[in-house]
Amino acid sequence: MHDTRERVCFLLTLRADRVADYLAAHATVWPDMLAALSDAGWSNYSLFLRPEDGLVVGYLETDDFERAQSAMASTEVNARWQRSMAEFFEAPPGARPDTSLRRLSEYFHLD
Repeated sequence: MHDTRERVCFLLTLRADRVADYLAAHATVWPDMLAALSDAGWSNYSLFLRPEDGLVVGYLETDDFERAQSAMASTEVNARWQRSMAEFFEAPPGARPDTSLRRLSEYFHLD
C-alpha cells in the first residue's frame, strides 16, 4: 500500500544570542500546544538545531500540510506560543515564526 502522508522538512533561523534560551523554552513545551499539534495532524514531529549559527531544521509527517498549518493557525494556544517564540528568531518584523519557515523540497526517500 502506498503511503500518501506528506513528509515535510523546513528551516528556521534563530538569533545566535538566543539559542540557549530557545532550547530552554522547549524543555517544557506546553501540554495544550502538544495536544493542538497532534489534533491538527502533525505527527512524527522533530526539531534539530545547528547551535553554532542557529539553524533549525524541522521535520514532520501529516496527511495535508496546508490543512495542518491552517488548523494550528486557528488555535489560541498557537497564537500564544508564536508570540512567546518570536523573540528567538531571525524573521521580518512582526512575522510569526510559523509563517517564516522555509519548506524544503523532498527529492529522494528510502523506506
